[in-house]
Amino acid sequence: MLEIKNYTKTYGDKKAVDQLSLHIAPGEIYGFIGHNGAGKTTTLKAVAGILPFEEGEIRINGVSVKEDPIACKKQTAYIPDNPDLYEFMTGIKYLNFIADIFEVPAQERKERIHKYAELFELTSDLAQPILTYSHGMKQKLAIISAWVHEPKLIIMDEPFVGLDPKAAHLLKEMMREFCDKGGAIFFSTHVLEVAEKLCDKIAIIKKGELIKAGTMEEVKGDTSLEEVFLELEEKTC
Repeated sequence: MLEIKNYTKTYGDKKAVDQLSLHIAPGEIYGFIGHNGAGKTTTLKAVAGILPFEEGEIRINGVSVKEDPIACKKQTAYIPDNPDLYEFMTGIKYLNFIADIFEVPAQERKERIHKYAELFELTSDLAQPILTYSHGMKQKLAIISAWVHEPKLIIMDEPFVGLDPKAAHLLKEMMREFCDKGGAIFFSTHVLEVAEKLCDKIAIIKKGELIKAGTMEEVKGDTSLEEVFLELEEKTC
């Protein structure tokens, strides 16, 4: 589904990410963790086709992000850490705008928007301008927009920030259902307890370098993910 091979991103003389290689298969929820500035967002933006990079290759379903970015974007959805939405639009206009971009048929988009708006208890707010939404409401709208065109790969940067407990639980269920149907999710999070319970695989990055990756069992063994993360942070200081 997603193959990152020797991905390197440089800002001036500094390597934000150095020779990163990961593989996310269909059906996998893959967590990406690390401290602030470790290179998580930089990597996710490159996978989403937003950020150019100097070295390496990123492929989605065998298609190069560099060589055919449009074909890759048609198969993906990206939710940034801070929902950057068109606030002059109403919620429903924004969702229809996204559905138009991905050429979702009218009946299918109507059913999906209704389904997810009801789940997130956002239906009554869709007629309101996004400008009036709280951060949590914007996050819910961004999540609905990611699911509305049924992508093959969903990329999320800190998706649980701003969500209330009920919405966070719902998102976790949606993520699992999406991957059980053959999709793949690559997401960053600082909530290690969530990552430990939810992820099939995990990668830990520090200062742009991958320090450990594998299945949850391979990474944490008999201890907790939090203990492993803190131990690795201390060893690589």
